[in-house]
Amino acid sequence: MEYNEIVSLMQEMTKMGLTRIKLERENFKLELEKNINIVPAEALTIRQGVENTKRNETVINEAMVSESMASGAKANAASDKDILGTKRILSPMVGTFYSQPGPDKPAFVSVGDTVKKGQSVCIIEAMKLMNEIESEVEGEIIECLVENEEMVEFGQPLFIVK
Repeated sequence: MEYNEIVSLMQEMTKMGLTRIKLERENFKLELEKNINIVPAEALTIRQGVENTKRNETVINEAMVSESMASGAKANAASDKDILGTKRILSPMVGTFYSQPGPDKPAFVSVGDTVKKGQSVCIIEAMKLMNEIESEVEGEIIECLVENEEMVEFGQPLFIVK
């Protein structure tokens, strides 16, 4: 067997996912064994540490969202009692509230404006993404509950609509 045939055999072995091959002919014997990726214990420990850190971050983030939802629910309950006959536009996420599409642009909506379902009312920046928030209710904006560039929580009321 020649060198290029052995190389070709090795390539086929890799393609087929084989880790070991044994070939015997009359006066010829060839055994090829491919090393399986063996990860040193140190690398495994580091990788597990990273995975544990990611799991902990996930648990912390879930706890923050739950806490945020709980505080948002309390605020919503208080708003319901204070202003009956009104609807609220709520923040669908945690982020930074922007009342206008750009620094030199007018606000999406102001007190006294009439909003329709699907109309953009603000932008919330979350993780460097600008999310245009659309109204899910129709009516007149009677109060804006958030200042421009203020941090908002999930479920926090942004506008009161009558």
